[in-house]
Amino acid sequence: MNQPLLRTPLYDLHLELGARMVPFAGYDMPVQYPAGVMAEHLHTRTKAGLFDVSHMGQVRIRPKSGKIADAAHALEALVPADIVSLKPGRQRYAVFTTADGGISDDLMVTNMGDWLLLVVNAACKDADFAHVHDALHATCDVDMLADRALIAVQGPAAEAALAALNPAATGMRFMDVAQMVLAGVPCIVSRSGYTGEDGFEIGMAHDGALAVARALLAQPDVAPVGLGARDSLRLEAGLCLYGSDIDLTTTPVEAALEWSIQKSRRPGGARAGGYPGAQVVADQMADGTTRRRVGLRAQGRAPVRGGAELFADAAGTQPAGRVTSGAFGPSVGGPVAMGYVAADHAGIGTPLFASVRGRLLPVVVTALPFVAATFKR
Repeated sequence: MNQPLLRTPLYDLHLELGARMVPFAGYDMPVQYPAGVMAEHLHTRTKAGLFDVSHMGQVRIRPKSGKIADAAHALEALVPADIVSLKPGRQRYAVFTTADGGISDDLMVTNMGDWLLLVVNAACKDADFAHVHDALHATCDVDMLADRALIAVQGPAAEAALAALNPAATGMRFMDVAQMVLAGVPCIVSRSGYTGEDGFEIGMAHDGALAVARALLAQPDVAPVGLGARDSLRLEAGLCLYGSDIDLTTTPVEAALEWSIQKSRRPGGARAGGYPGAQVVADQMADGTTRRRVGLRAQGRAPVRGGAELFADAAGTQPAGRVTSGAFGPSVGGPVAMGYVAADHAGIGTPLFASVRGRLLPVVVTALPFVAATFKR
């Protein structure tokens, strides 16, 4: 029997704004508004888009000792990232790894001063919570913050829009996190996002989400944006989607995510290893991998979608890899994709062929991101 779809606190607002709703990770979510995916995408790149991401999971880790370092050390047993050196009011990207080096989810970790805040993917949040709770409950109180909403405002006008509600936003830099009041609502604000644009993610109690969303939409350059444009924006930015570009079968090295493993956690570092699959990851960092996540640009206008097989030859006799995400990139003006290719075909400029509806279309391995990030450093 199918479970009824969950609704975010902004569900009625989405209907009011004319959204087309679709099932996503167990939620009824807006895929687009009347303006359409292309217009929403370009509006985010040129002005500011408002996204409802309240389906994401939020987890609090509070050390029983009262010492944040104890929580940070404990979390490092689950992720390759350096959490111990993460300063209060700062955020960092990380991945949960498995014993064989696979990725069970990716997440954001924030040092809130005396506790850690994790933001995890919607489809994985129950499993992630169980994973963290089982591993850390002896030394930390681990709680799912089920009563929290999350909104993102992204794009070059995002700072001005947020500063109209609280001028403190202008002093934040990429990956800064601050507690501030917006539209009368206490919020946790991070200067981060999933579009490659400058922007903010804003967490608050469920009952405050509507007031914050309406206050932001009242700003002249802010428009609502759905899941469709969110996907094409993150793809142009070269950002991974869990379940498509990374999953249990991909390692951080194959996924070109070595940058998320800081020096202190690498072989020879002060706190090297100690996380699931550490030896697999270390060996791959030293010896390389047989495949690699790369960007792909297709010729023509037809998108090459996830699942398309890649070949090294126009006859389709030499398998080279597989596409994991693909869409038309409105900012790029053509199809963009990411996928995994054999290491000897991963060089920038390598010509390949993608199988699309029985035809082999030429594609070229391209540097990521397709659109340069505009984060405020």
